[in-house]
Amino acid sequence: MTSQAAPGQACPAHHGRKPLYGPEFAADPAATYQALREHGPVAPVELAPGVPASLVVGYSAALDVLRNPSAFPRDPRRWQAKMPPDSPVLPMMMYRPNCLFTDGAQHARLRAVVTDSLARVDANALRAHVERTADRLIARFAGNGEADLLGEYAQLLPLMMFNHLYGCPPALGDRLVAAMRAIFDMVEPERANAELTQCMLELVALKRQRPDQDMPSWMMAHPARLTDEELIHQLILLMGAGTEPEQNLIANGIRLLLADDRFAGNLSGGSLPVEEALDEVLWTDPPMANYSASYPVEDTDFAGVRLPAAEPVVISFAAANNDPALAGQQRSGNRAHLAWSAGVHSCPAQQPARLIASVAMEKILDALPDMRLAVGVDELVWRPGPFHRALAALPVRFTPVAVPVPSDESPGEARWNAQPTPSSSIPAAVTSTPSPPPSPREGRRPWWSSLARLLRGR
Repeated sequence: MTSQAAPGQACPAHHGRKPLYGPEFAADPAATYQALREHGPVAPVELAPGVPASLVVGYSAALDVLRNPSAFPRDPRRWQAKMPPDSPVLPMMMYRPNCLFTDGAQHARLRAVVTDSLARVDANALRAHVERTADRLIARFAGNGEADLLGEYAQLLPLMMFNHLYGCPPALGDRLVAAMRAIFDMVEPERANAELTQCMLELVALKRQRPDQDMPSWMMAHPARLTDEELIHQLILLMGAGTEPEQNLIANGIRLLLADDRFAGNLSGGSLPVEEALDEVLWTDPPMANYSASYPVEDTDFAGVRLPAAEPVVISFAAANNDPALAGQQRSGNRAHLAWSAGVHSCPAQQPARLIASVAMEKILDALPDMRLAVGVDELVWRPGPFHRALAALPVRFTPVAVPVPSDESPGEARWNAQPTPSSSIPAAVTSTPSPPPSPREGRRPWWSSLARLLRGR
């Protein structure tokens, strides 16, 4: 017979720590966060079997950690050295020379490359491309009367956007997508991480030979002079942050609009409260629920808890946003949530991420105004994992409609702002270090088609 812990207590098998993995946590993370609050603003958890951590569940405590990188640095290498190489959380938490896992001057240098390159993406061009991409995807299933809006829409759209932003050939994009999903789902993590790195090596080699108006080319040419290793891991960071969390933001937002009477009641009247729904999701169900790990330099007393040196201190954006101390706050239009993190490591791509999600939601609601969930909201299944808040599927039904497929953009159209935005903190210099020659160019085909086949299992 399996022993059960009393309410609010962790199972003895986890050494007094609440597990943040498995279907039980995925189905009702709020119950776990509520139990963890009995410990105070910081509580003991397991990120995976045998991987202890401290989870910050209080809003004020989370801000204290995020705004104090000197006491809570991001470099995980002392912790990483004690972890088995096949630990399922390593690909998400291992050191990479990018702006997420660095502090101080090194962080400022690496972050400048990201922010300066993102500044070259024109918001109007981005919106237009999201709209065209959304129309293409919707046209594929609008005549069927039913769809899985996760696999056929919310998942594909940000992946296609990143392939476009990265100027990535379709076949290489397929491999990047598969490897990134395996890392988030902690499936064969060593193999997935090796494949992801190899794909980025090939992409960097391609852009060295044929630079274009895309993120890898801009980052190569940045005066910060990234090494190839730094460039690869900056690109991995951007893709990881801009695909899996973005699909979850879109899917969770659509779910809220269809299932919550506060929002669904307005859909038939033509008033689409997308911005309000996004605010609500970012507060209550942020797409990255638990992340932003830091590692105290020495044993530290914090919020009434002794934090061991070099053991992960993970921020629960979901629990902190729903701290009972914040009860009664107006959420619509309130951007004080922690879904984008805070402090010097806050997400540098908040505006484009929000734009992509809002346009995606507006387009699907405009095209399919009588859309409804195909199952009860309580029957929706959430994917296990300690980091994300991710649906496994989002089945819907609607009246079949014919949606015209938009024409391709003009081959000569300038996709983005071609003029660089210089960083005030980085002196001008040559581009980054060279790479081996790229693999042969793929044959031409629609840049989004292979992604669709891959994620539909074809």
